[in-house]
Amino acid sequence: MQIRIANENDVEPLRRLYRELEADGVKYQPEHFVVGYRSDDFFREIFESGNQDILVAEEEGTVIGFSHVMILKQKEVACLKPQTVVYIQDLDVLESERSKGIGTLLMNASKEYGKKHGADFIRTQVFPQNTEGIRFYERNGFREMMKTIECQF
Repeated sequence: MQIRIANENDVEPLRRLYRELEADGVKYQPEHFVVGYRSDDFFREIFESGNQDILVAEEEGTVIGFSHVMILKQKEVACLKPQTVVYIQDLDVLESERSKGIGTLLMNASKEYGKKHGADFIRTQVFPQNTEGIRFYERNGFREMMKTIECQF
């Protein structure tokens, strides 16, 4: 098992993983999510960015998971400490490969990526209905810090 930074050769397997991830989004919140198509421009923008990368888990030449990480500065608001966060935009492991420690390897690599880039902490979001995902994040040291609430009209 190898964790590395993705490149142009990984676009097709990443598209497959994004479709799987987006199908989960539709399952958990169909009012907000659809299964979309990630264009070449989407990936190129990440690959050429100075503040984000996609880390891939590769086994025997096959990409089986990924973590899209971004380095973000905390908003400049008087009451907020000036901090830097490594934000996990998306994380997925092929359903057939889950419960084998691959997600934890990606999480550890995401944390190391943040440390390397001067981040003070790591953050992500998870659907409240995704109880398996919540357990995964809690096992990896995450705890609830804020609730996002909304109202449909």
